[in-house]
Amino acid sequence: MTTEDLKEFFNEHLVPRKFYSLKGNHKNRICIEKASDGWNVYFSDQKEKVGLLHFANESDACQRMKDEIKKLMEQVYGLTWKNSSLSM
Repeated sequence: MTTEDLKEFFNEHLVPRKFYSLKGNHKNRICIEKASDGWNVYFSDQKEKVGLLHFANESDACQRMKDEIKKLMEQVYGLTWKNSSLSM
């Protein structure tokens, strides 16, 4: 899975853009960014990276971000997607 696959998945599942950033740090969003030695997933609170998680590869980082967005969608809207996977 890549960030492009993730973007397509979020668009198909009507995830509001205000919840995430696929290009790194953005105020009050779950973010994913390429790092020099892998990928980072975190929540950006103002300019601080909260809950920073580091992954060796893009696929694992994208899966974690997808899981975090799924939890957020369940909490905010009571909605979820059923066993959907991005096997690419």
